[in-house]
Amino acid sequence: MKVCGFTIVKNAVKYDYPVLESIKSALPLVDKFVVALGDSDDETEELIRSIQSDKIEYIYSVWPTNNKNGHFLGDETNKALDRISDDYTWCLYLQSDEVLHEDDYSEIREAMEKYKDDLEVDGFLFNWKHFWGSYDYLAYGRKWYRRDTRIIRNNKKVRSWHDAQGFRKVDGEKPIGVPLKAFVYHYGWVRSPKLMKKKVNNSLWNKRFWGKGKVQESEFDFSRDYDCVVEYDGIHPSVMTDRMKQIDWKVDINPKIKNYKSKERFLMWFERISGHRLFENQHFHVYGKGKRSSNFWDEPLF
Repeated sequence: MKVCGFTIVKNAVKYDYPVLESIKSALPLVDKFVVALGDSDDETEELIRSIQSDKIEYIYSVWPTNNKNGHFLGDETNKALDRISDDYTWCLYLQSDEVLHEDDYSEIREAMEKYKDDLEVDGFLFNWKHFWGSYDYLAYGRKWYRRDTRIIRNNKKVRSWHDAQGFRKVDGEKPIGVPLKAFVYHYGWVRSPKLMKKKVNNSLWNKRFWGKGKVQESEFDFSRDYDCVVEYDGIHPSVMTDRMKQIDWKVDINPKIKNYKSKERFLMWFERISGHRLFENQHFHVYGKGKRSSNFWDEPLF
């Protein structure tokens, strides 16, 4: 069994993506890692090449300028996926702000080995931790996806889809995934308030991913622009240690304040007591549960 990782990245230095940590977190699990470098106007390539690993392979791409719907990100991701040769069994995908925890490596390895010959399995499903503002808070709520696919079978029948959050089969069906207990640590909203304003006001992010118009204030207000947050007292991946020491800003958040409407408040209350998220949009089917299965954990994540 061979495993190949892959990712896409552009302007990681300019927007302070933890892409270095992301790639390093995947390297112990893979035999090769393909990085699709977009046409950056910063030192992104130099940053990634600073990783001392002969596993990393590079391809280059020019991102389209008409990117309002974000769907080109799936196309860019598929360019990296297409570089992976047929002798690899699994493909491990991470976005450049997603990091794996070393405590989950054993489970991930065992799952890939166990299901390598079960062709009904298209991939593996991870849980998510979405950090908000700093490394001390987790964002949750109905707009934050809880689980998705990050390992797919290398059969060219599963492709990155639309904005590259999830995958689809070439026939349009959702892939069938085995649920893992492992988490993806998502740090896309951990930046200084000034840099976060710069990111969300970028044309790629503002309309498609942010959707609230440009931030007019001098900096992004983490104390306001969230649904719900909880304090996080868990352990971060070890590759994040040095990066976490460099934080030079503070966010003032009161986790007791919830910023959602009455309908969302009811749906979140139902989720907390039942463990089931009503009307959840998922990019996958659960292995062994049938195509209409939407809930396969017995308790909510928070």
